[in-house]
Order: sequence, then structure tokens, then C-alpha cells
Amino acid sequence: MKVTLIGAGPGDAELMTIKGLNRLKQADVVLYDRLVGEDIVSMIPDTVEKICVGKHNGKHPVPQEEIGSLMVSKAKQGLHVVRLKGGDAFVFGRGGEELEILCENKIPFEVIPGVSSSIAAGVYAGIPLTHRDYSSSLHIITGHAKKNGQLDIDFKSLAGLNGTIIILMGIASLENICTGFLEAGMNRHMPAAIVENATLKTQRKFIGTLETLFELSKQNQIVSPSVVIIGAVCALSDKLGT
Repeated sequence: MKVTLIGAGPGDAELMTIKGLNRLKQADVVLYDRLVGEDIVSMIPDTVEKICVGKHNGKHPVPQEEIGSLMVSKAKQGLHVVRLKGGDAFVFGRGGEELEILCENKIPFEVIPGVSSSIAAGVYAGIPLTHRDYSSSLHIITGHAKKNGQLDIDFKSLAGLNGTIIILMGIASLENICTGFLEAGMNRHMPAAIVENATLKTQRKFIGTLETLFELSKQNQIVSPSVVIIGAVCALSDKLGT
């Protein structure tokens, strides 16, 4: 009886850790999210039971409570359960919440970190998230609004830090995010970027400014999963991107 929580990385199968891949091969059942790359899912042995518990923005075919129940029930059958999550499970992946359920049920677990899309998107877009001449701090926030539609972002504090701001799950709220930073006094010419499908063959990147970013997203019909990057380092993308 055991649950292994694995961060599968941002999508590129070669970014999956060796340790994570080894545990996949040892699993009896794998519960995986929508954002786990198809190439990674194909690495799961045919003898392993595979259960997709994926989520879309605002659509949860398998509720979070049911995911927890599945992990517990499968583990109590004496199985090695792998919970496979996109990116890193502890970076807005609700990994901590799922481990709490395991603790309540006295189920042993292991956690294997993964490459977060918050970091990989910048790398694959040629954007160094920190740079001595541009930014000495990095801030990762969620752009996912609460049920009442309100964003829980301290725009004023972030705008005054002069660092790099990474926003995950922010496409649906992008207009409000950009407006929030502008109203907080951030320079409207601040370089900004969107990286869609980071690390995959379908990756697209768009470089603009805080003022133009929302229009860029509309014109190019950008969809999730996408990472928004705001900060002076975005100006280096054309020079450092491949």
C-alpha cells in the first residue's frame, strides 16, 4: 500500500525525471491529469490501470473529493498508486491537499518533484526569469479567480517590486490582470509575454507589453495551458530564444 505523487513536468516527455519514470513502471494504477503530456502517458506500461481525472478551466469531470477517494480506496486494496500531475505537484497543483487526505487515512506516500511550467515556459521562450541587469526577484501567482470572480492578487505590492511576475492559469482573467497592474501604477510599456503549450511542438510565444498583451491574446486566440510573464526580462526573448 503506497501512493507516489509525481510531477510529470510541463509536457515535453524528456523533462520527466528518471525517478518519476521509474515509479511509473512500478505502479499498479495511475491517476493522471489532463495536462500530463500524451507522450508521458504512453510511457505507462500496458499492464497498469490508467484513470484520467483531468480538469479543464471551470470543468471538473472528476471532482477533487472523488480523486482523493480513488487514491485512498486503491491504496487500501494494497496497490501502488501513482498520482501523476502536470508540472510540479506543489506549484498550484493541489498536491498538498491530496497528501493531507492520505495522512488522514494513514497511507504512506512519496513525492517526486517535476519541472514546473512556470519555470520551463521562460526557458523555452528565451526569457531568463532573473537577470542581474533586469530582475533580481521572481514571483509566481495564480490567475485563477475565486468562485465569486474576484482575483486574489496584490497588484500594488507586486507592481512595486520591479521583479519578474509569472502568472499560471491566467488566460481567462488576463484582461483583469493587465488592468489591475496598470491601475496599480506599473509602466504600460513593461515588456510582457504569453507562452502557450510551453515545451511542446505546438508551443507559441507572443511578446508585447502590459498594455498590449490582452489584445495579443485575443488576436491570436490563445488558449490554456498558457503562462503569462510580465517583466523587463521579456525583452530578451528575441535575442535569447531559439
